[in-house]
Amino acid sequence: MGSADGPKADETDGDTRKARDTAVSERRFRFLVAGYAVSSYGTFLNMVALNLFVYETTGRALAMGLFMAVRLASGFVAGLVVGGLLARFSAKSIMLWANVGQGAVMLVLILAPDGMLTGALMAVSVVIGACGTLFMVALRSSIPEMVGEDRRAWANSLSITGRSLAMVAGFASAGVVVSLVGYTAAFLVDMATFVACAVTVALLPIAGGKGAGGSASEASEASESSGGSGAGKGTSAAKSGRRWRPVAFVALAAAPGMGLMVALRGVDAFGSSSHNAALPIYSTSLDASNPAVFVSAFWCVWALGNIGAQQVIQRYAQRTGRSVGALGFGYGTVVMSAAFIAAFAGFPLAVTAVIALIAGAADGLTEVAYTSHLQTLPATLRGHAFGLSATFENLGFGVGMILVAAALDRFSPLAVVGWSHGAAIVVAVVFLLRVAGVRRAERTGLRKEEAVEGRPDRGDRDGAEVSRG
Repeated sequence: MGSADGPKADETDGDTRKARDTAVSERRFRFLVAGYAVSSYGTFLNMVALNLFVYETTGRALAMGLFMAVRLASGFVAGLVVGGLLARFSAKSIMLWANVGQGAVMLVLILAPDGMLTGALMAVSVVIGACGTLFMVALRSSIPEMVGEDRRAWANSLSITGRSLAMVAGFASAGVVVSLVGYTAAFLVDMATFVACAVTVALLPIAGGKGAGGSASEASEASESSGGSGAGKGTSAAKSGRRWRPVAFVALAAAPGMGLMVALRGVDAFGSSSHNAALPIYSTSLDASNPAVFVSAFWCVWALGNIGAQQVIQRYAQRTGRSVGALGFGYGTVVMSAAFIAAFAGFPLAVTAVIALIAGAADGLTEVAYTSHLQTLPATLRGHAFGLSATFENLGFGVGMILVAAALDRFSPLAVVGWSHGAAIVVAVVFLLRVAGVRRAERTGLRKEEAVEGRPDRGDRDGAEVSRG
């Protein structure tokens, strides 16, 4: 007879198999992130090249604004429907066709005759905006199935690192590519990046999606934890898969503070529109002869801070097995918004560079914390929550661009950015108070339970996890 205290052979084999499966899933995810980074490079390249092309083709700045508005509106609509799509189709198919669609519409633009350029540009705006949102939501909502719940913070950080590197490369090379080889070559490069990502997705086994086929009990538990009759109606919709709206609101009610967190994300997007619109104006006031230098340098330093934060977060997740949590999102939003306000305060360039670095690091922290928090929802609700989040973000950014553009005609960049990001700071403080209240209530409940039963029930201190009853 073997020792009762010794490890069993099947347990050892199980641990070995689990470690091997984890290594395989992480290696596959790294390949997926590489493809995503390539397509993100194309996205940021065409943000510059397409805007320049629209202005050169039409000769009107209003056309650039319309192009951006259509792009944001398409992303807004895609956010409303993507949860339903993930309930019916696999995440792999959505990510694949999202890239195929973007590559195809770029080919249409390349081949379009002069008389059809305006229509082709509008088609590009619609498809790029919608497909970008579809891909992003499908990817983020499926990460727990791809790499496991305990590795989602690492996976989120890795994907954000890839996107940040692509942003730097895309923005830095756009002017060079357009000036040296022209718009057609830039669009060909853009199309090739989407094709490369599509091929990567096609070759990899990717889990996720088809949420309607999952256990309905998860949605039921989420609605019970929200404690309202309206949530019960949402559960019925989740089971039938016929209506997106109730399911989306069930997702927001499924964990304490989730709705406020998504609202803060929308307000943060509103603040982001202010510094994006104000940077060129502020840069022109610093150096009217070459305003692009400050803008490029600012975003490069911002990206370095973002990438540095991802490295710290990845090491923290590997060492502790924990994510940064909801508190990290709230505090990160406060620091990031304060840093963007300070960036327009007229400090010396060396100080502004440090501020940009801090803004990038805080932005990276909030991105990982926010994504990881939403991923704690059940699979039946996760896609709807990410879709509604994308809708709020596009709405906040779009409305912000309109209001900020009007405000910059009358007020200084510092004043406009201060008001916009100040609103984000106020909502972030409310969110932090909400999370602190939830944690106090949990600790009080645990102490009472320990006194009655003598065994505290451990739970997530951020209130991120859905109650399991």
